[in-house]
Amino acid sequence: MIRMSFRMLSLWLVALGRLKPMTAVAALLAAFTLSVQTSVRADTFGSGADTFTIEFVDVGYTGNAADTTGYGAVPYEYRMGTYEVTQDAITKATASGLADVTAGDWTGNQPAASISWYEAAAFVNWLNTSSGKTAAYDLTFSGSWSMALWSSEQAWTAGGTNLYRNKNAYYFLPSENEWYKAAYYNAAGTNYFLYPTASNTDVIAVASGTDAGTAVYNFAGLEPAAVTNAGGLSPFLTMGQGGNVSEWMESAFDGTNSVASAERAARGGSYQSFYYPGLTTSPLISSARGIGVPSNEIRNLGFRVASVPEPSTYALMALAGLTCGGWQMFRRRRAR
Repeated sequence: MIRMSFRMLSLWLVALGRLKPMTAVAALLAAFTLSVQTSVRADTFGSGADTFTIEFVDVGYTGNAADTTGYGAVPYEYRMGTYEVTQDAITKATASGLADVTAGDWTGNQPAASISWYEAAAFVNWLNTSSGKTAAYDLTFSGSWSMALWSSEQAWTAGGTNLYRNKNAYYFLPSENEWYKAAYYNAAGTNYFLYPTASNTDVIAVASGTDAGTAVYNFAGLEPAAVTNAGGLSPFLTMGQGGNVSEWMESAFDGTNSVASAERAARGGSYQSFYYPGLTTSPLISSARGIGVPSNEIRNLGFRVASVPEPSTYALMALAGLTCGGWQMFRRRRAR
């Protein structure tokens, strides 16, 4: 991602206008390379002692086909949270104005758990509204949470109409397809891995760590690990999409998103997921799914956040090229 402002770009172009064209192009490309290398891949929320960040990775390769399971096709770019949302983030958001959301089985950088789907959605709404953006979900709290559907005019329509999510939402819970793609899609081969550790080989159970091909599951530990120490990475470099805690999907289990109170899908398995008699495949395999009513609060169930993409490197470089070309034309006209 690039975070070079238009003011910064204009200042560069003024300086480049004094250089020879090829020198100018080389200098501009060097500036963009530096910007890419040093850009911060995290969004900041709260303030003062209650400041926290959520890191995202870009998920591109739009228009990919679905896996044989029927999941994973996403026709647009988006960002996926690198890690599960932590208890620390819930605590700091609450101190900064988030209301009626509780978690608390775990602490610090362990994942937020015992958190209902509604509470996870309320946290996402707070991320939006606290940064001047549109709430993703039409939630109401009156002693307990409920949700209304958006109208077809207000609803998200990328990839199909989704009456749960507002079309202008910037942050949201990942749909099952968005989550699945980030966990399993192998862009290099345009196919899917079986496990969310960029592998078709069963995952090694660990209590914590970051070794490739590992995950926090099968009771290797008695509690989830810190989200930054929760196993090997997915193809898109997310962590903990297998094990640690299971994660709420935005999507209804039946995929329609047409009944506000419908049971929601959950994925990923948890530190408690294990092989049991009659189960012949890993609980972390891509075909494994969970289900829960949106008011459920379970100590091994948490969530992560997704987001719309920021402007891409290529779009900004194209803009820079056009602007630089215009600047050179302006110089030539001035020289006449």
